[in-house]
Amino acid sequence: MTFEGFIIHHSVCPSINGKGYDFWIGEDATVVSSPYVTDPSHIHICLQGDFNREYTLFRPAEKQQLFVASKLIMELARRYNISPLYLYPHSDTCPGADFPWNELVIYPVDGYH
Repeated sequence: MTFEGFIIHHSVCPSINGKGYDFWIGEDATVVSSPYVTDPSHIHICLQGDFNREYTLFRPAEKQQLFVASKLIMELARRYNISPLYLYPHSDTCPGADFPWNELVIYPVDGYH
């Protein structure tokens, strides 16, 4: 398959309802994969939580969830030969107005996170 990038969701998105994503990352950083691909052009990753609230200080669990998301994106990018920098929001309201994009640090040159 040839993918163009990654679509990021959060779990309060009304279009999720237990489907519409390829990978789910729980609040405890558990990763669950969908049994089938939902979109032939993008890999959809859903993070459990509501990112429509202002994040100032991250709890350790939230940091771990974002770290796992970064590692998953790096591995999928390597596996499917796509840039891990092609990250897109699902919509204007998903993954939330306050999604911590800057905390989702992906630096593909040396794999640093």
